[in-house]
Amino acid sequence: MTKTTLPATTVAEAYLALLRARGVDYLFANSGTDFPSIVEALARAPQAGLKLPEAMVVPHENAAMGMAHGYYMVSGRPQAVMVHVTVGTANGICALMNAARENVPIFFTAGRTPILESGKFGARNGFIHWGQEMFDQGGMVRELVKWEYELRNGQQVEAVVDRALALAMTEPRGPIYLSLPREALAETVDGFAFDAQPRMAPPAPAYPDPAAIERAAALLAKAEFPIIVTTRAARDPDTFAALTDLAERFALPVVEYRARYNALPSDHPMHLGYDYGPWVEAADAALVLDSDVPWVPALPGPKPDIKVVQIGPDPLFGDYPVRSFPAEIAITSRVPPALDALSEALAEATKGKKGALEARYKKIAALHLELRAKARKPAEGPQSAPMNAAWVSHCIDKAKDDDTIVVSELGVVPPVMTFTRPGTYFNSGAAGGLGWGLPAALGAKLAVRDSGRDRTVIATIGDGSYMFANPVACHQVGEAQRLPVLTIVFNNARWHAVRRATAALYPQGHALRSNTAPLTSLEPSPAYEKVIEASGGYGERVADPAELPKALDRALDAVRGQGRQALLNVIVD
Repeated sequence: MTKTTLPATTVAEAYLALLRARGVDYLFANSGTDFPSIVEALARAPQAGLKLPEAMVVPHENAAMGMAHGYYMVSGRPQAVMVHVTVGTANGICALMNAARENVPIFFTAGRTPILESGKFGARNGFIHWGQEMFDQGGMVRELVKWEYELRNGQQVEAVVDRALALAMTEPRGPIYLSLPREALAETVDGFAFDAQPRMAPPAPAYPDPAAIERAAALLAKAEFPIIVTTRAARDPDTFAALTDLAERFALPVVEYRARYNALPSDHPMHLGYDYGPWVEAADAALVLDSDVPWVPALPGPKPDIKVVQIGPDPLFGDYPVRSFPAEIAITSRVPPALDALSEALAEATKGKKGALEARYKKIAALHLELRAKARKPAEGPQSAPMNAAWVSHCIDKAKDDDTIVVSELGVVPPVMTFTRPGTYFNSGAAGGLGWGLPAALGAKLAVRDSGRDRTVIATIGDGSYMFANPVACHQVGEAQRLPVLTIVFNNARWHAVRRATAALYPQGHALRSNTAPLTSLEPSPAYEKVIEASGGYGERVADPAELPKALDRALDAVRGQGRQALLNVIVD
């Protein structure tokens, strides 16, 4: 195999050069005393002719991880994050859990406190090096990563990097964690040679079993009212076209319950919204596509005898401690090839049923129109302050174009929106680690810029989520890297999710009857629009619903016309 030799003089230089050679373009970093060899490598690289990942200072670990997450969502290419030993790892764990639950591969790394107290270059030379060490640093993240290791010496660099990337990209994908002791990074090397191609590639994903596909097709063909429930199937970009074709050909209604990626044009006649409730009770069969929670068992749901087919890279979600949704047929596969195979099988299984399929198509198309009209009612007619989230979503929908990317964290109301193209809607995931939306939008914008396309990115987030995002750090990065993202804060001055959960459990309780339920208020509400101004952005508070369309125009002009980041602090009920 062809070898590539680089003029690296330290393990840190060899490590970074190999990352770049393997397709890692960025190192999102929040540095510390474990970084000297990394800093020196980056500084020497231009003189030495070394091509290294672009190092980006992100002054909070949650933001760094969120940016890597958002970059992968749009580009499909994993990036690297490096944080400061144990404390940096701890700050990144919330975002790590988001990535783990959404199968997002991130090359998550942290320095390690120097192992030796003296006697070797890179050994401890500061008081902090004792207090920051743990017996098992990797133990903090082991349950959330696919692989965890500590780099021992320079001879391992190629094997370790290639293994880490291959495992991260193996279905079901996910983050890895590599700790980097200071002594190991500081080791000298006499040149560095590595294979031109990675030593190992991710194994090919499982192909859908033909016999299982035939059984699934027979089950769906027999059903009178089958439904498709999808949550994150469209993380594979090819899902959008495959699912649209399947739903269209066989009159299969689709529900995008808690969707993290848009999987079907929202205006398609087979799109039955984002709530399974009205439909799953009537269904006699369900095709569950990469959905961790297709419905909530404690709430009204499907018939006890419903026939369920689950398809995905891990259709039973083996990393969830408890998950007992039925699966009469479970098929391990990427979703697009499974849908293609299922389409072929259904063509055979539904021969002679053209009339029944046409009748079902008309019925579902009528339901679709009724559902869309009902969802948009709160945004119709005169509006009063404080405005409702549906009105805000409606105004955003009118202001955006078809190519705009919306990154939502407790933000927009999807049934009010229109998403006709794949990769235009991303939602926060199953872990619920707050503070994801804004940094993910920054990462998405970075990926858009690298693609050479001019696309608007809008982050729609709750006020609590905005605070969790470490907005000062995010807006600093937005200005430093010239990433003009429009942030829209849905400001209701409270933890609405907490209040809603309390009301569901105690509908007649004291908390619901009180003016302000304990532990839910975020008043007095900060002037969020001022935060972005500190980093050169455009900020505006909007309380009058009639003024929102014009405010959106001003904010989008700042983003599109001036290349500035912008924020609207929108007061909602």
